Amino acid sequence: MADRLGTFRREEFITYAYLLLYITLSSGQIFFNKWVLSSKEINFPYPLGLTLLHMVFSSVLCFIVTKVIKIMKVEEGMTTEIYVTSVVPIGAMFAMTLWLGNTAYMYISVSFAQMLKAIMPVAVFILGVAAGLEVMSCRMLFIMSVISFGVLVASYGEIDISWIGVVYQMGGVVGEALRLIFMEILVKRKGLKLNPISVMYYVSPCSALCLFIPWIFLEKPKMEAHGSWNFPILVLTLNCLCTFALNLSVFLVITHTSALTIRVAGVVKDWVVVLLSALLFADTKLTIINLFGYGIAIAGVAAYNNHKLKREASRGSSNDTELSQSILGATPLETSK
Repeated sequence: MADRLGTFRREEFITYAYLLLYITLSSGQIFFNKWVLSSKEINFPYPLGLTLLHMVFSSVLCFIVTKVIKIMKVEEGMTTEIYVTSVVPIGAMFAMTLWLGNTAYMYISVSFAQMLKAIMPVAVFILGVAAGLEVMSCRMLFIMSVISFGVLVASYGEIDISWIGVVYQMGGVVGEALRLIFMEILVKRKGLKLNPISVMYYVSPCSALCLFIPWIFLEKPKMEAHGSWNFPILVLTLNCLCTFALNLSVFLVITHTSALTIRVAGVVKDWVVVLLSALLFADTKLTIINLFGYGIAIAGVAAYNNHKLKREASRGSSNDTELSQSILGATPLETSK
């Protein structure tokens, strides 16, 4: 009995440790990226270049751990047809999400960007209905209305609003919604179940290529004109390492808990980011209206998550689906989120 109780407590301790690791890395990655991009801090104002570095770094590490030292395995079953029709669109949308999300942080505060991201379920649902993956119902329409109303109230309470930043963030939201739709098609309709390292292995190089092409035309000339090639290698390397560690932490949390736990932890993380950003960054000024609207939006997001998980449970969906979808849904400024 004592041994069983000790084992239970040990497992409980490990679970909470993984959750704390995920929340810490996820929140820290957002602040780290903001710090790197900020003109008042590291002053590396190249969000496209930063995102490209993340994807190249992730691609190299995935190759090393799967093909060189072979401590992780890439799942079989990938074909040229699946790669072209599913992985390439996922990689392109992931690149778009990270690029636009990173750029938004140069114009709006971390907390306000986080509030705008709460609109994500609405975009996913609307696109899901258009793709035939979701069914319109009165309940879902009410939940979407609550989330939208909350985000509108939070936006109304923003003191220093930059519409350029809002457009970039909304573009990132649309990109993320499309990525999730393509991911659902890949996992559910084509029957391919990939572990997180496999998803990163296939998607990261594709995303890197999608980012490299616009980087050549948009940011490379600026970097050459300003002599920005002498960027802080150590800082950017640590930033890329944090990105990779965050993806692995998502895998650890879901492996030892459940998809519901990672979603609840994500909500906790969102509040941590919103509140801490007010303390860490001078451009963040929270108002009561901000917090009230965000609270409404989060309540709607919680209802959406609950509805989604119940439906998936009734269909007998396994954690493999959630693993594949969650590992790259850790965020725009979180995986790069």
